[in-house]
Amino acid sequence: MAPNDPDAQRRVLNRLRRARGQLNAVIDAVEAGGSCRDVVTQLAAVSAALDRAGFTIIATAMKDCVADPDGVNQAEGITTEELEKLFLTLA
Repeated sequence: MAPNDPDAQRRVLNRLRRARGQLNAVIDAVEAGGSCRDVVTQLAAVSAALDRAGFTIIATAMKDCVADPDGVNQAEGITTEELEKLFLTLA
């Protein structure tokens, strides 16, 4: 992630911290013999939080590519083709 976008970095870190907390809740629920419904619901929340973090990272890189008409994110050396592959990995 480009260090020149502290707002995007903050959003990603917030989502990852939220996912970590939700994952801890999943682990606790499994260890305590929690219901299938509760475990799966928390697991879905973790998955969604991780997906949102990934999409935020890709969206930030895409904005950088728009600013760079040559199609290369100079900070990370990512081409638009690589960004597309990363996006499809999450989709």
